[in-house]
Amino acid sequence: MLPYLFTSGWWTAGPVALLYGAFTIWMLVDAIRRQEYLWVILILAGLGIWYFFYVYRGSASATQGFELPGSAKRKRIKELQAQIHHLDNAVHHYQLGDIYFRQGKFPLAEQCYRAALERDPKDIDARGHLGQCLLRQKRAAEARPLLEGVCAEDPRHDYGYSMMALAEALTALCEPDAALAIWLKVTAQHSYARAKVQLAELYLAKGKKEPARMELTEVLADDAHAPAFQRKRDRFWIRRAKSLARRSREST
Repeated sequence: MLPYLFTSGWWTAGPVALLYGAFTIWMLVDAIRRQEYLWVILILAGLGIWYFFYVYRGSASATQGFELPGSAKRKRIKELQAQIHHLDNAVHHYQLGDIYFRQGKFPLAEQCYRAALERDPKDIDARGHLGQCLLRQKRAAEARPLLEGVCAEDPRHDYGYSMMALAEALTALCEPDAALAIWLKVTAQHSYARAKVQLAELYLAKGKKEPARMELTEVLADDAHAPAFQRKRDRFWIRRAKSLARRSREST
């Protein structure tokens, strides 16, 4: 039996039904775009509101694909604000900045990181995350010296996240050769989809289709066997990898 929104009665229903139908179609389109085919069935069964909260809203973040590890909690924000009020030390400013970063509130995160560095200018974590924050605000030229300093001091900082941010900054500054060298260092140590996909993009831009395909094939193969939490985290890059793989095949 077809869902109610596809029956003739739906189109002559009142405004509430029309709004619900439009919402359902919106969620259906999003689920198909994300290749969430099980959710397509569930949405058709009337569970569109669940999809909105568990998938759509959960991933509709300004940091999608570029997030820091961890989660952002309102309760923790209150705790840190109270600690800053009473103690005003660098670590609390830095931790609050990380929460704002994960929420996509980059100007607030920047203020916190700068406040942390005023209190402890040598803090490598605050410098690295400030660099990432500036990069997400499309200020790659400002981010570059911070990220270069952090990576020179500790190439493995933040499990390679700082190195990835440096490569992205170099790409944004139109230095693809320098960026490619950084991506090769990252992928030699980690199997991040974020790194492999952007390395493949640079290969394709240089006309090196075979090494690009190798990177994309590895990304898609790893995703097929990844745990659920990792697949959710990497969804942005997997969609990008599939798109790049199609484009590379069409251009042959």
